Amino acid sequence: MSILQVSTSSLSSSTLLSISPRKSLSSPTKSCRIVRCSVEGTTVTERKISATSEPLLLRAVKGEVVDRPPVWLMRQAGRYMKSYQTLCEKYPSFRDRSENADLVVEISLQPWKVFKPDGVILFSDILTPLSGMNIPFDIVKGKGPIIFNPPQSAADVDQVREFIPEESVPYVGEALKRLRNEVNNEAAVLGFVGAPFTLSSYVIEGGSSKNFTQIKRLAFSQPKVLHALLQKFTTSMITYIRYQADSGAQAVQIFDSWATELSPVDFEEFSLPYLKQIVEAVKQTHPNLPLILYASGSGGLLERLARTGVDVVSLDWTVDMAEGRDRLGRDIAVQGNVDPGVLFGSKEFITSRIHDTVKKAGRDKHILNLGHGIKVGTPEENVAHFFEVAQGIRY
Repeated sequence: MSILQVSTSSLSSSTLLSISPRKSLSSPTKSCRIVRCSVEGTTVTERKISATSEPLLLRAVKGEVVDRPPVWLMRQAGRYMKSYQTLCEKYPSFRDRSENADLVVEISLQPWKVFKPDGVILFSDILTPLSGMNIPFDIVKGKGPIIFNPPQSAADVDQVREFIPEESVPYVGEALKRLRNEVNNEAAVLGFVGAPFTLSSYVIEGGSSKNFTQIKRLAFSQPKVLHALLQKFTTSMITYIRYQADSGAQAVQIFDSWATELSPVDFEEFSLPYLKQIVEAVKQTHPNLPLILYASGSGGLLERLARTGVDVVSLDWTVDMAEGRDRLGRDIAVQGNVDPGVLFGSKEFITSRIHDTVKKAGRDKHILNLGHGIKVGTPEENVAHFFEVAQGIRY
């Protein structure tokens, strides 16, 4: 076979990746186009670089040809970074940090300045809209979220207001606008929201839960009450996603972390219809906004997650990436899915797991990420190594 006739499809999986020095990274402000030419009757595909202002992450989601997978990490802003811990000493309240535009921008940019990830995610919380919906709450160090008056009846749900982000969380819009200016399309600015069932879980349970007894009691004894609350969250999250996009978010991740506490049949009643409603409504007004869906422990629900219509399904580490891609199909992009615990391993081990994940994901429509958020205590130098290896990959 002539060398001109060899294509990447004929290469073994072991030759999928190559590592090049970090300094040779292709600029996020460039993209690839395909040029075809004929040499002695043989068609050859050559990769050419053309200028564009669109970030690598967005191009990968669209299925464009890219040289490497874009990479960012869930919870990359905060927790493990010494700079964040120092700031926490000055501002010990999470809500003080997450509801002040200056601090939100500063914290969001901490990992960007050090690691240059391909996604810069807003520093916030999925519960941030609650106050604006007449649901008093707080986030207490060592305890997590606390809902002060968990709704228990139809009358309680009637008191939940529709969320108006311009009035309730103007600092979110301001922070996103400033992040877009700071990052300047060298990475995608990411927003995020909580999914209706997950938000309802926190609210009904009064905070975090291990058994989800309260929301399941409501779901199975007073389903109409829960559906009324789910619809209010659905309407509000549609508004919130649009607000974030209009403020500068270039993609939005929907966290339905607790949906996997539901059986498949209950997921189809209490989560799936509302996720579909969100996606359909957002796509009507923002058809080009990529929507990413994440649910922790989602192996039993993958096909159902794809039915929501989102652009990207984020896999956690309990799903083999190759199997996940087979189950979801190649038309949908995937994100993930390195175990966050891997970042406690040796640099050689971290490198191996990155290569394994990228090889299994393939070269199309993959965002490299963890299968969940970075854990407290993760060595910062290991995070640096993760990014260095990931950004040195070449398909």
